[in-house]
Formats: sequence, C-alpha cells, structure tokens
Amino acid sequence: MPPHTKTDEHTNTGKHAPRTNLAARHPIATFAVLALGLSWLAWIPYILSPHGLGVWDVHFPELLGTAQFTGILPGALLGPLGSAFLVTALADGRPGLRRWVGRLWRWRVPWRWYALALVGVPLLVVLTGLPFSGGQVQAPTALALVALVPGLVVQLFTTGLSEEPGWRDFALPRLQERFGPLGAVAVLGPLWALWHMPLYLSDWGGWPDAHWSEPLVFALFTITFNVVMTWVFNRTGESLPVALLLHVGVNNTISTLWADMYPGMTAGTMMHGLAIVSTVAAVVLLVATRGRLGYPGARGDRPGGTPSTTTSAHVVLVGSDDGTR
Repeated sequence: MPPHTKTDEHTNTGKHAPRTNLAARHPIATFAVLALGLSWLAWIPYILSPHGLGVWDVHFPELLGTAQFTGILPGALLGPLGSAFLVTALADGRPGLRRWVGRLWRWRVPWRWYALALVGVPLLVVLTGLPFSGGQVQAPTALALVALVPGLVVQLFTTGLSEEPGWRDFALPRLQERFGPLGAVAVLGPLWALWHMPLYLSDWGGWPDAHWSEPLVFALFTITFNVVMTWVFNRTGESLPVALLLHVGVNNTISTLWADMYPGMTAGTMMHGLAIVSTVAAVVLLVATRGRLGYPGARGDRPGGTPSTTTSAHVVLVGSDDGTR
C-alpha cells in the first residue's frame, strides 16, 4: 500500500505551505549538521581532559564509577535529541512535534518484538563472544545478573533517549519518505557511525590503547546494525519504545555481562564479533525483504522503493498518525 496521504494541515487547498526557514527547506541536512556539530563541540572539553588527550587538566565528576555521564551525556543530549526537537519545531511546528513525541508512546506492539529486543538480541550478543573467547568463558556472577535491570533503565534514560528520538524518530522516517528504505539506511548508518568518531579520542573508545582499526570496525557494526534497527522500527509501526530497547539492550549486555563472562577478551575482539554477526543479519534482512526492510511505502512503488507522490496531495510521514497502525 502507498504511504498515507492528506492535505497540508496549514492550508485548505492542499498546497504546500511556504517554507521560509532553512530547517523547513532542508530538515535532514540541518539536523545532520546540528546533531554532529553540537555534540562534537560539547565533547571537546572531555576529549581534551585527562579522560582523553590530556592537554587540559580538568577532571569531570564521576557518577556510577565513570565520568562519561558528566562529560559525554550532555553532548549526546544536545546533538541528536536537541537537534531533532529544534528542526521539528522550525520545520513542522506543533503538529510535527506531536507526531515526533507520539512515536515515543507507540508501545502497543506484539510481545515478540519486546522479546527480540530484551532477550533475543542480548542473547545473540552473548553467544557472539564464544568463537573469540579462546575457551575462557565463565558463568555470569550474581552481581552482573542483578545489575541487568538497573543497567537497562540507566541506559534507557541516557543513551536511548539521547540518541533514538533523533536517529530513528526524526531522521529515519524523513529519509525513507525521500529516498526509500535502501537510501535511508545508506545515509543514516554512516551518519550514526560518524557521530561517535570523536569519542575514540577519549576513554569511551579506549584511548590511548585502542588499535587504529577499532573505529572502522565499530563503524561497520553501526552501519549494519542500523539495517536491523530500521527493519524493527518499520515492522513495529515506528515504535520508538522498541527501538530504544533494541539499542540499549545491546549496550547493556556488553556493559554488564561481557567482561564478566569473557574476562580475557579485549574490547576490540568483542567488536569484531559483533560486527560480523551484525553484517550477516543485515545481509539476510536485505535479501529476505528485497530491500524493503518492512517499509510500507516500498510496496507497489517505483523501483528503488521511493514512495510516489502526487501534485495534489501532501505525503506525510508513514505512521505519523497518533497510535499504532
């Protein structure tokens, strides 16, 4: 079925309302520049501090045993989350903000998607380490198991809410509307990976001990895992809660279980395993869905999956109506 269509909410004629600002004319480009720029600027003090390059003798306060909450989280909130809010407000006004926030409440999806995000993918992450463990595997401690739920909650309200309202809630629907699912993943995956790159100059990325290839392997993982994220987002009717849990479920499993179960494995080796599995999953999904990745607008449209439009109707974001489809 083609994407939902409706007349423009700002006029009674169905014609496009005038676009008078840069964010309205180029929302995706504006978001990308702001998401990267605001985060990178905010991260400069942390990268220059002893937590990174060590050229500025300023120590950030530690919370829960790490300074990343005070040194990195503010930049993450300013970047994807802050940019998505600002560009949506400038480009689409209150109706756009309602659609943007509305996806956060699309939690009424079949239970199997929550099982995939909370059990299936984390279990796969754990099993990914077995071929690279060299036989050094041990059962998780009681402390690690107890920390799973609190860790997930912390990740949800830090990493999850700082990133996903930007990458998946704002950027992905717009990119798919314009370029189709294949074009969207080709743009969003590298953008998501690039956003992380300055952090490899800090303790987040293992500086100064990380091998030069680790950012490249991480980028491969991010780009391919974005394909999985896109498929899940589309198949759940653009449910942001499931996307959040899928993202932070991977992070939380690594943070709480990985070092506990694989004490002899380095972060670089871990990322190699994750990148391989994620690449295989992305290829399988692309082949199985013929590049559609569950996007409704890709069915029955012209080659390449780009949704067709008409001159008399304004195509809005797929699934932008309140509630689930």
